[in-house]
Amino acid sequence: MPYVYSFDHKHRKSPMTYKDLLGGKGANLAEMTTVLELPVPPGFTVSTDACRDYMHGGWPEGLDDEIANHVFKLEKAMGRKLGDAHDPLLVSVRSGAKFSMPGMMDTVLNLGLNDESVEGLAHVTGNERFAYDSYRRFIAMYGRIVMGVPGEVFEHPLEAAKEAAGTTNDADLDADTLKGLCKTYLKAVKKHTGEPFPQRPSVQLTGAIEAVFKSWNGQRAIAYRVREKISHELGTAVNVQTMVFGNRDDMSATGVGFTRNAATGENKPYGDFLINAQGEDVVAGIRNTETLDDMKRAFPEIYKELLDIFVRLETHYEDMCDTEFTIEQGKLWMLQTRVGKRTGAAALKMAVDMTKGTKDGQGGRWKISREEAVMRVTEDHLDSVLHPQFAKKGDVLTKGLGASPGAAVGRVYFTADEAEAAWKKGEDVVLVRNETSPDDVHGMMASKGILTARGGLVSHAAVVARGWGTPAVVGADAVKISGDQFTVGGTVVKKGDWLSLDGTTGEIMLGQLEMAGSEPPAEFTTILKWADTIRKGKMAVRANADTGEDAANARELGAEGIGLCRTEHMFLAPDRLPIVRDMILANTPKQEEKALEKLREAQQADFEEILEAMDGLPVTIRLLDPPLHEFLPSVEELKVKMAKKGKLSKKEQQMLEAAEDWSEHNPMIGTRGVRLGVIKPGLYAMQVRALLDAAAKLRDAGKKPIVEIMIPLTVTREELALARSWVQEEIDEALKGMKRKPNITIGTMVETPRAAVRADEIAEVSDFFSFGTNDLTQLTFGFSRDDVESRMMPAYLEQGLLKQNPFDSIDKSGVGDLVKLGAERGRKTKPDLKLGVCGEHGGDPASIELFYEAGLDYVSCSPFRVPIARLAAAQAIVGASDSQK
Repeated sequence: MPYVYSFDHKHRKSPMTYKDLLGGKGANLAEMTTVLELPVPPGFTVSTDACRDYMHGGWPEGLDDEIANHVFKLEKAMGRKLGDAHDPLLVSVRSGAKFSMPGMMDTVLNLGLNDESVEGLAHVTGNERFAYDSYRRFIAMYGRIVMGVPGEVFEHPLEAAKEAAGTTNDADLDADTLKGLCKTYLKAVKKHTGEPFPQRPSVQLTGAIEAVFKSWNGQRAIAYRVREKISHELGTAVNVQTMVFGNRDDMSATGVGFTRNAATGENKPYGDFLINAQGEDVVAGIRNTETLDDMKRAFPEIYKELLDIFVRLETHYEDMCDTEFTIEQGKLWMLQTRVGKRTGAAALKMAVDMTKGTKDGQGGRWKISREEAVMRVTEDHLDSVLHPQFAKKGDVLTKGLGASPGAAVGRVYFTADEAEAAWKKGEDVVLVRNETSPDDVHGMMASKGILTARGGLVSHAAVVARGWGTPAVVGADAVKISGDQFTVGGTVVKKGDWLSLDGTTGEIMLGQLEMAGSEPPAEFTTILKWADTIRKGKMAVRANADTGEDAANARELGAEGIGLCRTEHMFLAPDRLPIVRDMILANTPKQEEKALEKLREAQQADFEEILEAMDGLPVTIRLLDPPLHEFLPSVEELKVKMAKKGKLSKKEQQMLEAAEDWSEHNPMIGTRGVRLGVIKPGLYAMQVRALLDAAAKLRDAGKKPIVEIMIPLTVTREELALARSWVQEEIDEALKGMKRKPNITIGTMVETPRAAVRADEIAEVSDFFSFGTNDLTQLTFGFSRDDVESRMMPAYLEQGLLKQNPFDSIDKSGVGDLVKLGAERGRKTKPDLKLGVCGEHGGDPASIELFYEAGLDYVSCSPFRVPIARLAAAQAIVGASDSQK
């Protein structure tokens, strides 16, 4: 199988289906060339196979010959040769992974220029300034990316040249100045590397392709993949494409365009472009851009041609497309297209709008199904429209372009490293830069909001922030950054000062403004209703809620019951904690009974609120789970207090003794859950009485409480049978003499590997299983969630030792296998066993897909994630039906 494919290669299927081989960019370039027959500069793709082989064994054997063969074909097609001294062919070298990773990997433009071919380019174009502008760009880009020369080595001479010329615009530099810059750059490369800048185009091309391969495992690319949960094993393709020049003259331009508004979802094309510029100038934010409306005035015929292509692309891909284009001396060239990234609000609007039908430009219409619309909305899209807004706006310091919606408040930092360091200390951060680059990704990830002084709506900062749902304001011209401060007119904002950003309006305000809840758009409700129709009867979504307020919020967000009520959270309230401590410190049965009765009264009131909020829906109450020492002050805290004061009060001394008595070396696998019930059975009996009394009171008031009682951390049939007998005694006593007895089910939480493996035995005495994936993950991997994520996990993910953080998703992990095994074994013994899952994974879309495949009846997650789980459950069902076709 070859490593290299030309854009016009005749594949057996549609090229856009070969993203695994050609990468997203290469597949779409081939699609535009062969299927849509758009004006695409010719080129070829070095496949992801080559990159993977390079990562595992170095430069692949035979790759040089394939590249040389394709370069020869390209030269023949264009009638020019790479590096020719009279009429040179120039190419770009760009990355192109299967999944879009904007700006995360390296690009080299104008490859093929050298000291001789630059003169040939000047001669054939009749434009010496253009030729040397292209050469100085190539030297700087190749020197930085391929040869490792620091970027400032090229930036400082350029800034000095512009200052000497009295301009801030690269395009104003004359040919002689650019020639001087080229000589300065060449000397700088030799000084920093000890080697002359390569003059042979074949050496340049090999170096650029290898640099793109290497950039797959660059720090910023790895960080992006970890954030986006993209596999490190995919590799990137490399696209070598004939250069067309937007910086040739004032009849040339370059731009980025979207077929619809990626920020709002409005069915209106938008984008940025620059006259006499190259593509990197647009996305890097080096110059402030103009809009497509400006392009209509400057290039009316080309504007019409571009919009016609936009319609063709949308019709073909049946989705909003993101494009890059160049105009060279009045001719339009399409350099790239892909299904475009979008904000949450835009994704929802587009998904709903596209089910209504869209004109195809040829008198017909196309539309997508409701199922497809549901599949196009992601977890992050829903998350972003639930972002808070400002309760009240302050005085506006200045405005930029609203690039990514939502409100952000944080302390100002001017470098990515400072932003990350502040975030690690627990600060809210706003990153302020002239413009961001891929090297700033780690700081952007740590920030609540992003502000740039330059750049447009498709700059690096804007695209990355939108993809992550991070509020961002770009192109704020009035912001002048100098060291550790910026000024707007006479106002100075220093490092560490509070700043508030509105990523929707582009407004920038001083200080720490108050935040308020946001109101999701109408399409939010529409999409979730469609998702619920798909889910109906197949997978329910419940919430983890411990208070009446949480339960009411969960129901409002669409929860169909409570899958996990952690009763211990009720004990931690300020008015309850002293009673719990009295129970722990009790020296006699009478003292313990008195404390338990006080707790029963308090718990009954809590249960009444929760059951009333979920009237008519199932509520699973988990009996006390954590070890008792968690309700006492720490031993260390009490001993420090004793050391300072010389002695403790009688009550404090009792608590110290109790804390020492109940302390354990490894409490997470110690005396907790059902084990606590074995030692203190009165505790569980009290909780069950409180629950049954609350249900009885609500039934008397005409309500319909549905109660399920969960016994935590059981690992054997005998253990659950014993605990069940205590619960059943209380139920029988409470329902004695009742004619129409409610059905109260008793089940357990499967949260140890042993319980999953022996699920068939435990099912004999259980009415339902709830898989507790938080503890199940810890015990399967032997990881402490409290410690491992901040210290060890980043290193394991970056080095590929784990494909994903198991605490984020159990998909394709040993934990997922245990859930499947437990579900299958439990149902085999008891076919009507109800199966659910509770914990953080209950709201994780990748895990929900696995839960559906395993036959689980419901997932349960935090109230805020209920909408996300509703969507994800529907997507799992649609995905499963698609895979069965």
